[in-house]
Amino acid sequence: MHLDDLHKQGVSVWLDSLSRDMLTSGELQEWIDKGLRGQTSNPSIFQVAMGKGNAYDEDIARLAREGKSPEEVCWELMVSDVQAACDKFKPLYDSTQGKDGFVSLELDPTKARDTAGSTAQGKELWKRVDRPNLMLKVPGTKEGLPVLKALLEHGCNVNVTLLFDVERYKQVMDTHMEGLEARLAAGGKIDHIATVASFFVSRVDTEAEKRLEKMTDLPDEKRSLIAGKVAIANARKAYRAFLHVTSTDRWHKLAAEGAQIMRPLWASTGVKNKAYSDTMYVDELVGPHCVNTMPDATLKAVLDHGQSSQTLMPLQLDNADEVLKAAADAGLDMDDITQKVLEDEGVDKFEEAYHGLLKTLTEQMQSLKARS
Repeated sequence: MHLDDLHKQGVSVWLDSLSRDMLTSGELQEWIDKGLRGQTSNPSIFQVAMGKGNAYDEDIARLAREGKSPEEVCWELMVSDVQAACDKFKPLYDSTQGKDGFVSLELDPTKARDTAGSTAQGKELWKRVDRPNLMLKVPGTKEGLPVLKALLEHGCNVNVTLLFDVERYKQVMDTHMEGLEARLAAGGKIDHIATVASFFVSRVDTEAEKRLEKMTDLPDEKRSLIAGKVAIANARKAYRAFLHVTSTDRWHKLAAEGAQIMRPLWASTGVKNKAYSDTMYVDELVGPHCVNTMPDATLKAVLDHGQSSQTLMPLQLDNADEVLKAAADAGLDMDDITQKVLEDEGVDKFEEAYHGLLKTLTEQMQSLKARS
C-alpha cells in the first residue's frame, strides 16, 4: 500500500519518531517522498534518540563547554531537531496551504498541571523555534485547557495530547472554538492556525485487558465481545463527537472566517498485543479529516499490508456503542480507565521520560568532558 491511499480516504499519516540520525541520513526525506505528511515527538522519543549512538556528541560537548545545564542542553537539542524537521516538511506545508507538514514539540511535562508555566513556555518556544509548521504539544489535562485557549489566542498551532476520554475531548473541542473566537474578537486572523487533538488508542486496550484478566468468571463469549475492541470503540465514539461539533452553527461561523478543523489524531497506534493485527489501530480508524501518527514499526507494517478502506462509517460508529455497552455490562469501568488511570499514567510516563532524558544528558556531558 502507498500512504497516498490512506490520504485519499482523508487520513494524513505522521511519524511518531524523531532523531538526529533520521534527519542527517536522509531517512526522514525518504519517508516524506513516500507520502509522510507530518511528525510527532515527545520526551520518550528524545530519550531514546539521545541515549544511543554519537549523533549528538559534538553539540553536547560544545554546549557543556559553554556552561549550559543539562536542561538547557536538552531544550537546545530538541529545538534544533524540530527546526530541522520543520524545514524538511516546509515544502509540503506550503503546497497544502498550511494544512499539513507539521512537526510537534512537547511542552515541559513537569508543567502538565501548571497552567501559567505551560502557557509561558509555549509562547517562548513558539518564538524560539520560529517555524510556521511547528505544533506545540499541550497535555489534555484540565490544567491544559486554558493553555490551549491562550496559545490559540496567541496564534500558535497546537497539538492537544494525552486524550483518552471522550468527555474531555469534547471539552478540548469547545476550548478550541473559544480560543479562535477570542482571537477574532481581538482583531486577529485565524485562517493560519492548525490544530489536532491526539486521542490515544492502544493504551486503552492494554488497561482494559489487565482488568479483564482479573475477571475469571467472565464467560468466553462475553470476553470475545470486549477484548481488543474497546480502544477502537472508544476512538470511534470520539470521532462521532468530532462529527457533531463540526456540524454545529458555532463551528460553521468560525469556518466562514477561515478556521481550520481540529483534526482527530489517532495516537498510541502501535499494537502491544501480539494476538492482534499489527495494523489494527490504523485499519480500523480510517475516515475524513483524520491524522494517524505511527511508530516506525507500525508505519512499515502499514506500507506492507495495511488497509485503506473507510472504517469510520455510520454503521461502524453505531457498533462502537454495542462494544462499550458489553464492556459496561461485564463490569469494565471505562470512565475510571479513561478519566483517571490513563491520563495520570500518561502524564507520569512523560515526566519520567523527561527526567530520564536529563539524567542521560548529564552522564553524557560528564563523559565527554572527561574525554576532552
